[in-house]
Amino acid sequence: MTGAVTGRGRSLIVHATLIAAASIVLVPVAWVVAAGFRTQISLLIGEFFFTPVLFNFAEVLFSKTSDFLLNYRNSLIVGALSTAICLLAATLAAWSLYRMRWPAWVVHVFLAWALVFHMIPPVALAGAWFTMARLVSLDNTFLGLVLAHATLNLPMALWLMTVFVREVPRELEEAARIDGASTPVLLWKIVLPIIAPGLAATGVLTFVFSWNEFAVALNLTMKQTATVPVAIAKFAQDFEIQYTQMAASAALAMLPALVVLLVAQRYIVKGLTQGAVK
Repeated sequence: MTGAVTGRGRSLIVHATLIAAASIVLVPVAWVVAAGFRTQISLLIGEFFFTPVLFNFAEVLFSKTSDFLLNYRNSLIVGALSTAICLLAATLAAWSLYRMRWPAWVVHVFLAWALVFHMIPPVALAGAWFTMARLVSLDNTFLGLVLAHATLNLPMALWLMTVFVREVPRELEEAARIDGASTPVLLWKIVLPIIAPGLAATGVLTFVFSWNEFAVALNLTMKQTATVPVAIAKFAQDFEIQYTQMAASAALAMLPALVVLLVAQRYIVKGLTQGAVK
């Protein structure tokens, strides 16, 4: 009886801890979404009960002075292209590191350098990249921002893909080689189907990081190529901060990541847990 009570008490503590942790994440998100349905006065005076309005969303999406839909398109383009580059480069690099005859110290140094580079704050690179982009006429272009985001997220993608590629059985690759498969056929027919969950997990994380990136996008873009985070920041002006419209645009900015997570949820969980238990 005492054991059952103790087990029930532990279960309650665990559930209470999980609920508290979820609340820390979800309450600010819910507050931002709710703020998008408020008027500016209602938000500033701190009304708890309010009448929802759609004015902020209409202003963000359809106002003649708003470029939010253009910014949305820009973020989708940059996120999709930079994610594709990261997945391609990270998969090939991971396969090269663990399947070609590199000395062990080369693999360790390469991965260590990728980790160190990933720890550098993007804002520390923004100024140098802006100067370099201007020299080669890549400032205010999708290509310049795509390359910058791919560079920022490639170390993370590389580390994730090395885990998934390392778990591919060598016996399958050796059998394919015996059957006369070339390297491209081996990668396409054998390796990619096995690491597909890992590709999905890595792709989602890379896309979300690209979608949310602000410092580099602020430096490398102008009105025509600005992304969603840059557009949201512009609601904070010199003499006025449009809190409710900022909240509405932030709520809209959550949609792509939520859709991607919901669609690829099964593959993400499988990919992130792959290799944890043999």
